[in-house]
Amino acid sequence: MSIDKKKVVVALSGGIDSSVTALMLQKQGYEVIGLTGKMIDSLSADIIINNAKSVADKLGIEFHVFDAVEKFNDKVINYFVNSYKIGKTPNPCIMCNQYIKWGLLFDYAVNQLEADYFATGHYAEIRFADGTYKLYPAKDEHKDQLYFLYRLGQKQLSKTIFPLSSYNKSEVKKIAADYDLPVKDSKESQDICFIQKPLNTKKFLYDKFGIQKGDFIDVLTGKKWGEHNGSYMYTIGQRKGIGIAAPYPLYVIDIDSSKNIVYVGRDEDNYRKNLKLVDLNFTYDIKKTEFDALIKIRYNMDFKKAHIRVLRDFVDVEFYEPVNSITNGQSGVLYDIDDYHLIGGGFIVK
Repeated sequence: MSIDKKKVVVALSGGIDSSVTALMLQKQGYEVIGLTGKMIDSLSADIIINNAKSVADKLGIEFHVFDAVEKFNDKVINYFVNSYKIGKTPNPCIMCNQYIKWGLLFDYAVNQLEADYFATGHYAEIRFADGTYKLYPAKDEHKDQLYFLYRLGQKQLSKTIFPLSSYNKSEVKKIAADYDLPVKDSKESQDICFIQKPLNTKKFLYDKFGIQKGDFIDVLTGKKWGEHNGSYMYTIGQRKGIGIAAPYPLYVIDIDSSKNIVYVGRDEDNYRKNLKLVDLNFTYDIKKTEFDALIKIRYNMDFKKAHIRVLRDFVDVEFYEPVNSITNGQSGVLYDIDDYHLIGGGFIVK
């Protein structure tokens, strides 16, 4: 089948990356269809849809809107709120990718729109070798988005295209300007799309939970340092916003949501060498159950080398050097130690 008969559905987010993705695929001869998921009932969601439609109109492509409000509320927003409630720090983008983009939208594209492929503006590269699809880092080292894609598997990767893998962000912006795309001047999207200014995460959660007086307790001595307005307002490793006068900087070391206690201590108290990963997902079938790998325990950190043991219900991770701020609920994502391709990951349990 020639490329000009291949149909690809592009998840249009109303931003530059997905818009240039649609343009590139059109230039390559694909039949391109735009698809935007409506995630929340709000003015901002309507703006996203209108921006995406303006791009589709500019390119002269078919355009669809998928109402994902109910599923997004269940799988992303409720997950986000409930994680903080029980002392965990969530990754809403990872859940959105699993259940919405490569869940509802992917299935709709393949099953209803009969697309051969599904495409997004993520910066990642898919390679196929020896019957297996693997995810590799994109050219732009500042846009490593593999961390957010570790819940994908062979089914999704076999029908996914990432046209931006060999471009950096500045090149993508130039393409948008050269072709006068309607979104050429748009800013980077927010990290948490369902929390709109002037709200931030703390205010959003405060509206959900209100004031819940609790104690700051020293993790080593048991000394009470002061009171807080809710353990849900804090995350492991946090220094700013604690508001305690102490002879040395205090950091959040642990959170006991059942007792509404935030444990604090010195920076050196925050380092550990071990963690477990649960609710695992590997992007392909791994052959070994014990190996060395690189791992990230949050998106914006450097790789750390660790020894991995894959057990029945969890992965045991032992770092070669202690790492700080291991946080319950965040994702630990594994990468190949030689070529940095994505292996898989799970949710952190300390």
